[in-house]
Amino acid sequence: MGQYDSAAEIEAAALTWVARLDRARDPDELHLELAGWLANDPRRKGAFLRAQAIWVKIDRAALAESHANLPARQTRRWAMAGGGAGLLAASSVGAWFALVGRPVNTAQGEVRHIPLPDGSSLDLNTDSQIEVGMGRKHRGVQLHRGEAWFQVEKNPQRPFVVEAGRARIMAVGTAFSVRRFDLAVEVLVTEGVVLAWLLGREAQAVRLEAGDKGRLDPDGAHRLVSAAAEIDRRLAWRVGKIDLADETLEDAVSEFNRYNRRKLRIKGSAVASRRLYGVFRIDDPEGFATSVHYALGIPVEPQDDQIVIG
Repeated sequence: MGQYDSAAEIEAAALTWVARLDRARDPDELHLELAGWLANDPRRKGAFLRAQAIWVKIDRAALAESHANLPARQTRRWAMAGGGAGLLAASSVGAWFALVGRPVNTAQGEVRHIPLPDGSSLDLNTDSQIEVGMGRKHRGVQLHRGEAWFQVEKNPQRPFVVEAGRARIMAVGTAFSVRRFDLAVEVLVTEGVVLAWLLGREAQAVRLEAGDKGRLDPDGAHRLVSAAAEIDRRLAWRVGKIDLADETLEDAVSEFNRYNRRKLRIKGSAVASRRLYGVFRIDDPEGFATSVHYALGIPVEPQDDQIVIG
């Protein structure tokens, strides 16, 4: 590649070099070739260092196999530059999502199943928006708001990357959910392994396995305590349920209000911290309020546009 290669092409080539070195039987000979590549463009050294930083976090067995014998130009969309910053083992935002015609939305209370052209699928939760980008060498989704659960068809040569603000979550073949909050992104892994990182903090990428929960916030990416049972409950929305297990009434009301126009409102702070268990339909705030009344002895007052608890 020449002096006028784009930043995305250089980042992709850098990742390919790291993969080749990782598998090389004679790395000394390869290092000579690498030195020539680095010398031809001053941008390449920085790209190579960033590629090394993130490669140690990736499942090498899966990704090295897909990279080792591919020419760099064939893998150009494995790199994504964020404002010219660090390497992202995926695709450039422009290259991916220029293919997309329009965003896909769900209304409040709507949960939508969306098959994808590569054999993957996603479930889009209430009041969410995505854009999908698919190509011969790349797969990915931008999550603009809300939450989605992804069932990814295994294909190491076309990693699947979810982009949520500054957060990036990459999988080859697995199942996981991504939810956007105001300042953070939450990842729940139900199957396989994913890699999660923030733009500009690629070296702090975290590896999340089935049953793990991850959080990406302004401080970086964090792997939280493994919580398989909690993850199953948190994803009950895929079958139209809210599954509560010792949640506070305040948290339960907040969850119901994501799905319903008729809002629940807690009257007085004294009852907000009361805890409860149960499985409820996401579209039945009235039934939930009735259960709260009988289980916790808290008064409930139905009104035209809301249900007051307390």
